Amino acid sequence: MRRLPLLLSSLSAAALLSAAALPAMAEAPAAAAVPAAATAVADNHSAFTYRDMIGLNRLGDPQVSPDGAWVIYSVTATDVEANRRSGSIWIRPVADDGTPRRLAISDGGANTARWGSDNHIYFLSSRSGSSQVWRAGADGTGATQVTDLPVDVNAYRLSRAADKLVMSLAVFPDCADLACSVERARAEAERKSTGRVYDRMFVRHWDTWNDGTQNHLFTQAIGGDGLASGDPVWVSKGFDGDTPSKPFGDESEFTFTPDGDAVVFSAREAGQSEPWSTNFDLWRTNGLSGDGVFENLTEANPAWDTGAVFSPDGRTMAYLAMGRPGFEADKFSIFLKDVASGQTRQIAANWDRSPGGLQWGPDGNTLYATAGDVGQTRIFAIDTRNGAVVPITGPGHVSSFGLTPSGIVFARDALDAPSDLYFKTYRGREMPRRLTHVNPSLDDKVFGEAEQFTFTGWNDETVHGYVIKPAGYVEGRQYPVAFLIHGGPQGSFGNSWSYRWNPSTYAGAGYAVVMIDFHGSTGYGQAFTDSISQHWGDRPLEDLQKGWAAAQARYSFLDGDNACALGASYGGYMINWIAGNWPDEFKCAVNHDGVFDTFSMGFATEELWFTEWENGGTPWDNPRAYQEFNPANHVRNWRMPMLVVQGELDYRIPTAQGLSTFTALQRRGIDSRLLVYPDENHWVLKPQNSLQWHNEVFGWLDKYLRPAD
Repeated sequence: MRRLPLLLSSLSAAALLSAAALPAMAEAPAAAAVPAAATAVADNHSAFTYRDMIGLNRLGDPQVSPDGAWVIYSVTATDVEANRRSGSIWIRPVADDGTPRRLAISDGGANTARWGSDNHIYFLSSRSGSSQVWRAGADGTGATQVTDLPVDVNAYRLSRAADKLVMSLAVFPDCADLACSVERARAEAERKSTGRVYDRMFVRHWDTWNDGTQNHLFTQAIGGDGLASGDPVWVSKGFDGDTPSKPFGDESEFTFTPDGDAVVFSAREAGQSEPWSTNFDLWRTNGLSGDGVFENLTEANPAWDTGAVFSPDGRTMAYLAMGRPGFEADKFSIFLKDVASGQTRQIAANWDRSPGGLQWGPDGNTLYATAGDVGQTRIFAIDTRNGAVVPITGPGHVSSFGLTPSGIVFARDALDAPSDLYFKTYRGREMPRRLTHVNPSLDDKVFGEAEQFTFTGWNDETVHGYVIKPAGYVEGRQYPVAFLIHGGPQGSFGNSWSYRWNPSTYAGAGYAVVMIDFHGSTGYGQAFTDSISQHWGDRPLEDLQKGWAAAQARYSFLDGDNACALGASYGGYMINWIAGNWPDEFKCAVNHDGVFDTFSMGFATEELWFTEWENGGTPWDNPRAYQEFNPANHVRNWRMPMLVVQGELDYRIPTAQGLSTFTALQRRGIDSRLLVYPDENHWVLKPQNSLQWHNEVFGWLDKYLRPAD
């Protein structure tokens, strides 16, 4: 995950919420009604608006059955009035015939559904009072609790034979067993004093203060009756670090070896250097005894190693590795490790894309992965024998996929469509066949037409951007413009859907949209991505200026004198930078969780490797770099009205950054407004907060771009 998360992101808020029951229905829960907002009123041509977006169903997590005949997936519905989201598990045949069906396991709450080789469906549920592993028949009936542990199961994997589980549990690492962790947590909850004492970082990460626990791995056998048997074995005991790492680690970071006799996991040793190190390694347990002995499989690489997957014959482990320590936006490369000899080789070394989500194909000679590619996110096939890389999917954003004997089931979204499932054969040139339709309410909605364009940017290099016409566009008219700036900064504005910053909602409100993938963006080669480091304020700004000018010259419907700039995270930094270095171009701005003072950020943020890489060292070793593109140094030039949004649980760009921005605006007498969320992090996730956020943002744009409406 990028250090300053993307302004547009495919991550659903449902991934951060526990699933609950939904009523049975034909295919998917109906989109919840959203209260009418005071601003951004849709025209009578049924334009898609943010009110529509907030209430949509969200599809995710497709999992293909062992025989490739069925796919299960999650659907999350939003109840705006109740301010909650609830999930259910659905199934449908991969073949043409058949309709989606909601599984009965959803009634008690179910998430993270996985197929076992025993043809059962395993899943997590809190119906017993804590998050435990359950299983049901292939038809989703007969749910039985598999584990009964005194702590929550956060993530899990099955062995190939479905006779063992490996589970991630949050425990106190100095405890001897789970009972000790339970008692320690109880004592902490009952403690009368409230002070927290720390001897090393991380003291807090993302949106959570360190409570003294780490994620560790435990294994447990599954008996013939389908129940976990014997005491859980703490196989990562003695390892000082999260396995998988907090806050976003999941099952992709650990797996059984093919014969189920050991566990391989990706982790970084904690120690004092954790906040400024990206040295994640792949570790192998010494069997399943929990003896505290581990083998470092990637010790030679001081950078990031992750995502181990074993070939069907069990002889080869494929994994992803970066090359530069401390740089989390480095390109991942694919490596193959011979299990018997330990010999390692890189494949597709000349492929200038950064893959993710490796999966072995059924032929045992092909790896499949997703990668950003010039505004799209495609599935690619990589031949492990000669390194040849072939794109499998076309336009759009593939968020996840599963393999069958004959083809690929994948979740795809786009600028004008949230995620649905599709199927495509491995070698066919046919159009993907759609498997789901979880938002039929969109069939009657009008979206703005998007077009990708190019121009000559910094260093006379080609830069890409998108322009979106307003929904209900009328030829010959000019329209006010929302100029969206992505975060990351190593991110991308591409052909993808978002439930937070969604360009189609601006088009639906009658705005044209311009988005520029400036130097530093991903999907255009690693050199293009690298170019932003230590150049936050010059090269990207040049691209934004040239891209804005090129868009206006090419698209006559853009009202260049009637535009507002909006950005979050690094995009919010750029809003502050524009305020001091391009102050008269836009009528207003929106700054969400943006950096105000790059120097203080170097001390206040939690993942120090990011600021230290981006600025070429620590603030005391290289203070000039921290000050060269510091928005705080240009406040004297500020005069652009600005809406500032800040989440108080945002420890990536802490609250002081947003407050400082608002203070500077107010002190200079600039029209400004501050929106603070005490219960949100770097993102706004709660339905009612999302509704308020959109009301405020679109109200701010309307105030300056359509004052007469």
